[in-house]
Amino acid sequence: MSEGDPGIEAVSVLHDPVRRALYRHVVAEGRDVSRNEAAAALGIQRSLAAFHLDKLAEAGLLDVAYRRLGERRGPGAGRPAKLYRRGSNEYHVSLPPRAYETAARLLAEAVEIAGADQELQEVARERGRELGRAAEGTSEGHGQHGERERLGEVLAQRGYEPRREGDLLRLRNCPFHVLAGTFPPLVCGMNLALLEGLLEGLETKSLAARMDPRPGWCCVVLSSKNSDN
Repeated sequence: MSEGDPGIEAVSVLHDPVRRALYRHVVAEGRDVSRNEAAAALGIQRSLAAFHLDKLAEAGLLDVAYRRLGERRGPGAGRPAKLYRRGSNEYHVSLPPRAYETAARLLAEAVEIAGADQELQEVARERGRELGRAAEGTSEGHGQHGERERLGEVLAQRGYEPRREGDLLRLRNCPFHVLAGTFPPLVCGMNLALLEGLLEGLETKSLAARMDPRPGWCCVVLSSKNSDN
């Protein structure tokens, strides 16, 4: 890789522990976060938080927006606050360089051309079952609470970033985001089958996976089987 590789440069910015903590906080919030909020959350000075947040933004790890906070508008309302949220860029670091994304795109295109969606879903569902069976016993809980705790742990480990929303378990991140944008029916169908298999492997009886696409979120949502939401 060249010295100017954006993936390496972005990852190197996270070497600082305060910067890492700020990045994790902003990502966990899932919304625009101000300098004051970030500083208070970490118990550091606002100026230090601003410095590190701007470094994260310069590296493309955070996106920046400006908005007035509070209800006051017009003259005397003050300057808009600088706000931060997780960046829209994706970075992949591989030493030596590998082209896994290119291979994934070619394979997805081949499956789509061949019309092998069902075969892909069958493979994904079985892989989900394997992941679920391998993860059994990772949580101490019992009943529905234990099921959901265990499921949440597995989903977090796989990069889905699960978030509770009433009886729903929404997934803030799609691990297949780039491919899903290019081959949405194929990849979203694969993802649904994978998560259905995961529920089977974990023997999670209180939740079911279903499609519920919305901008910025995974296309699949996990809902209570007795819920109509």
